Amino acid sequence: MADKSTSSKGVSVVAETTAVAAPARKIYPIVKYGDPVLEKPGATITKFDAELEQLVEDMFASMYAANGVGLAAPQIGKSIRLAVVDVTVGKNPEAKIVLVNPEIIHAEGEVREEEGCLSVPGFRGYVVRPQFVTVRTQNAKGETFEIRGENLLARAFCHEIDHLHGILFLTHLSMLKRDLIKRKIKKLRKEGEW
Repeated sequence: MADKSTSSKGVSVVAETTAVAAPARKIYPIVKYGDPVLEKPGATITKFDAELEQLVEDMFASMYAANGVGLAAPQIGKSIRLAVVDVTVGKNPEAKIVLVNPEIIHAEGEVREEEGCLSVPGFRGYVVRPQFVTVRTQNAKGETFEIRGENLLARAFCHEIDHLHGILFLTHLSMLKRDLIKRKIKKLRKEGEW
């Protein structure tokens, strides 16, 4: 904001401020169903450094660009145990959650809701997930913490942690629904649209 004070001679004095630009974020393409990286368990992360912190920020940017509420590293082609979640889709910076080497240590309740996946675009299905989950995880600095989620947040935790185990939400659908989606994807592949 400019300083609007004047000197005794009537000359405007303008305060100059320099804004610190945030580093440009890399937007990764989302890996689609059929890529083998989505079906294998991710490696445990043991190195917590600036490179990991950069990857986390790039994953948030990639997730927001795709209008997602969660993104796991395998979905950008990296077979490691890292996921990011923000059920506010970027509206609340304090809602950003980083999950490094996460594990669900408690689950309760049961909710059947429609679910989709950035790696299976255009397809949705009803999946039963716990209503409440507690996750033990690490942040990008390697500090261990526990976090409890309910409803959409619990669903996002479960969905992303499944990705880290090589499991897609399709696995949780009825065989009939799963086969229908797989046939449609096969057709899209033949037509060069997948």
